[in-house]
Amino acid sequence: MAGLPLPGEPAPRFTLTNQYGETVSSGGLTGQAAALVFFPFAFSRVCTDEMTALQANSSLFSSNGVRLLAVSTDHRYALRAWADSLGLQFDLLSDFWPHGAASRGFGAFDELTGHAGRFTFFISSDGTVASVVRSAPGESRSMADYARSLQALASV
Repeated sequence: MAGLPLPGEPAPRFTLTNQYGETVSSGGLTGQAAALVFFPFAFSRVCTDEMTALQANSSLFSSNGVRLLAVSTDHRYALRAWADSLGLQFDLLSDFWPHGAASRGFGAFDELTGHAGRFTFFISSDGTVASVVRSAPGESRSMADYARSLQALASV
C-alpha cells in the first residue's frame, strides 16, 4: 500500500466510473481543483450523514472552483441508488474493481476491513495535494475542516 501523499506532492493518478457509468479521471481534472472524498460504504449511517452534509454545503466547494468527488469501493449501481435516494448531485466514484486500487494509491485503503477510510484530499489545479482531512473510523469529517482546507486551497 502506498503512503499518504503529502501536501506539495503530486496526487496519485486514477480512472474511475461514476454512478452514471461515466469515466472520471485525474487527467480530466487538469487545471481544476478537486476534493477527493474517500468514504467506507454507501448506505451506512456516518457516510450518509457526511454525504448529506456535503450536498447541503456543495456551494462552498463550487464557489471556490473545487470539484467535489466522493470515492468508495461500492459498485456504481449501489452508488447510483444511494445518490438518487439522497438527492446527491456530485459524482460518486466506484473503486470497486480492481478492488480499492485508487484508495490504495492514495494510502486510504484499510487492508483489514477491505474499504477506504475517511480521507479527503484537496488537489490543487496543478495536480498536487494541497491538504488532507481525515477522521477516525465511525466519526464524520468536520465541515469546519473542509472550510479551512478550501480557504487554504484558494490562497495557493
